[in-house]
Amino acid sequence: MRPASAPARDQPRAPRALPGAVAGVLAAAVAIGAAQLVAGLTAPASSPVLAVGQAAIDLTPLPVKNFAISAFGTADKTVLLGGILVVLALYAAVVGIMAVRRLAFGMWGLGLFAFIGLWAALTRPGSTADYLWPTLVGAVAGAITLAWLAGAAGRLSAPPVIRPAPAPDTLTPPDLPVPPDASEPGTGSSFTFLPNPDDQGPPRGPARRRFLVGSGIAAAVAVGGTAAGRVLATRRDVTLARGALRFPRPAVAAPPLPVGSDLHIRGLSSFITPNDTFYRVDTALLLPQVDPSTWQLRIHGMVQREVTITFAELLRRPLIEAYVTLTCVSDPVGGPYVGNAKWLGARLADLIRQARPRAGASQLLCTSVDGFTSGTPLQVVLDGRDALLAVAMNGTALPVEHGFPARMVVPGLYGYVSATKWVTDIEVTTFADATAYWATRGWSQQAPIKTESRIDVPAIGSTLRPGPTQVAGVAWAQHKGVAAVEVRVDRGAWHEARLAAVPDIDTWRQWVFQWQATPGDHVIEARATDKTGYTQTAVQAQPAPNGASGYPSAAVTVRSS
Repeated sequence: MRPASAPARDQPRAPRALPGAVAGVLAAAVAIGAAQLVAGLTAPASSPVLAVGQAAIDLTPLPVKNFAISAFGTADKTVLLGGILVVLALYAAVVGIMAVRRLAFGMWGLGLFAFIGLWAALTRPGSTADYLWPTLVGAVAGAITLAWLAGAAGRLSAPPVIRPAPAPDTLTPPDLPVPPDASEPGTGSSFTFLPNPDDQGPPRGPARRRFLVGSGIAAAVAVGGTAAGRVLATRRDVTLARGALRFPRPAVAAPPLPVGSDLHIRGLSSFITPNDTFYRVDTALLLPQVDPSTWQLRIHGMVQREVTITFAELLRRPLIEAYVTLTCVSDPVGGPYVGNAKWLGARLADLIRQARPRAGASQLLCTSVDGFTSGTPLQVVLDGRDALLAVAMNGTALPVEHGFPARMVVPGLYGYVSATKWVTDIEVTTFADATAYWATRGWSQQAPIKTESRIDVPAIGSTLRPGPTQVAGVAWAQHKGVAAVEVRVDRGAWHEARLAAVPDIDTWRQWVFQWQATPGDHVIEARATDKTGYTQTAVQAQPAPNGASGYPSAAVTVRSS
């Protein structure tokens, strides 16, 4: 046993996990903030978080992509970035805990993070040496922060320093006690040890303050760097350039919309989809900001004459207007990824013929400024339909998210094989010699849009009152035309719906059916027939590999109160 007079000594304690985790997360935040700042000064797309996100999109298996699109819709990119940041925070917390125990372990973890960022940035299409700097600067800033905060966190866990009591024979005047008068009865020698006024004890307060102050500075640097990087990135914003554009009068104007093209039923999709509600599905985490003054399109490959055209030259060509409905192949049956707009652009066929394609060519491999590719059948572009290199949408310059300054619009084909945004390169080639982005991931190389319909009214799960009820929706069969739409309730007989007027065969078509609703639970279905005589199939199919199929349905409840 230890003598009662012996001072108790605290045993060394293991480093605290929480301060280490905080140190790691803040070091990662500083690294990201510094990288964002440098990316804003050089190339916004070189940000390691964005680069890793784009790499994740490219490498994600097809079933996972399909799940993300179906589960999160157009918010899939936000969810992806959020997921990356959560994983990064967890990883950084572990790195911080290791760094408190041994700094070298933390630095190795930080080095792995930097390596992944460098790999992702340098493998992006169009990457240059400038793509190195954000990750490198971020790694250095993160390492400095980690070393500082890990050291401060370690001091929080240091064992207290207990000084042993001095032995009596080591005391010297004036420390020696004054001996009592031996003649007085009941007295003897005694010692009283008083605390040393120079001993301040373990430095808990200063260590804690140092850690908190360092953490606050790191958080401020991280927030400031990120905010400054975003501000700098907006220098490349093309909003002003887009707003300053003026388009010449079209050589071929779109025909006036016929009377009755929009049924004006509440809840029914309007014939023209407004730009701000038009669906957006693409692979871009960061919207490309392409200045029209520097944009150009190159047409090359299996051609007799390579063609390069600037935006100013494009606007000097004859421009035509056309109503065209676009559809994404990811659209499930009855889904939202379809929209109709009035487009303005130059005939794509005229541009391709100017390059004089060689015999045997079958595909236009179209490349976006961010590296995305789509493969469009050459014969489809040349068959006389209104395939456009579009510059405007619904009377205004293309919104940035929809491809400003120029994009492809080809009626009758799903977007992944025809609607390349921010297009800058068209290679005339063959399907055997080149495979586009989604085709390498299991989707069909050629993808004509399937004849489909959708029920907009009543909404799924609605509670209705008995009596006359409007069932309405839209149907599409681009470049074939919708000839009829039929509706049935509870798998009963099919009834023909009334169709709205349309300006041509490349747009969707509204329809409405008057249903005498009776009390109970009901399932409403619809099907479309195109002008070739083909009727929408009941066979259920998922979007992959060439578009969903099946009847759209809406389950509703009818009751009197």
